[in-house]
This record gives sequence, structure tokens and C-alpha cells, in this order.
Amino acid sequence: MDFWRCSARISRKDKIRETIIKQKMNVARFLLDNIKTKQLQRYGHVQIMEEGRLPKEVMKWSPPGRRKRSRPKLTWAEGIRGLMGEKGLMEEDWNDRSNWRRKII
Repeated sequence: MDFWRCSARISRKDKIRETIIKQKMNVARFLLDNIKTKQLQRYGHVQIMEEGRLPKEVMKWSPPGRRKRSRPKLTWAEGIRGLMGEKGLMEEDWNDRSNWRRKII
């Protein structure tokens, strides 16, 4: 948010909400939306790889044992499944690339 404030030359002392700044700067999407889209793009990209490729094997791998106390509860794969649920995607939808791209954006 400080990037948009600085670009618009608005200080925090002006007490202008970030939604108003984003409207002024014509920002259509939020940063978190971009991150979620990129994660789904990466998931689809790795899924179309051949079976022996290292990125695909790393994505399927899960470490043995329990997580430590301060670690996040969700794994990356669980987060992706949640994002796919938000967008109404199924695990097999990545086979149709044009439909996949349309739904994740």
C-alpha cells in the first residue's frame, strides 16, 4: 500500500483510505489476488509436466512426521485446493488450458 501512497504523493498524515487511493490510481486488482492467480498458474504449469520431472515430484512429495509447533497448519497443496474451491475449479480442469486460464483470472 505504501507504494500506491508514494506514487500518488499522498502521505499518511492526509488520512485518506487505501480504497480511495486505489480508485485514484486505477488499480483494478489487489496484490493478494495477483498472488493467488500466480499460484494457480504455477500449479497448472507443473501439472502439465511429464511424470519424471523434478518440480512435479517435489509438489507431490510430503515430508514424513509431524510439523513443528510454530509451522503453519496448511501446506501449499492444501492452500491450492482451497483456492481452486474458491474459483470453482476441479483437480482435472488443468487439462483444458484455455478454460483453466479463463477461470483463474
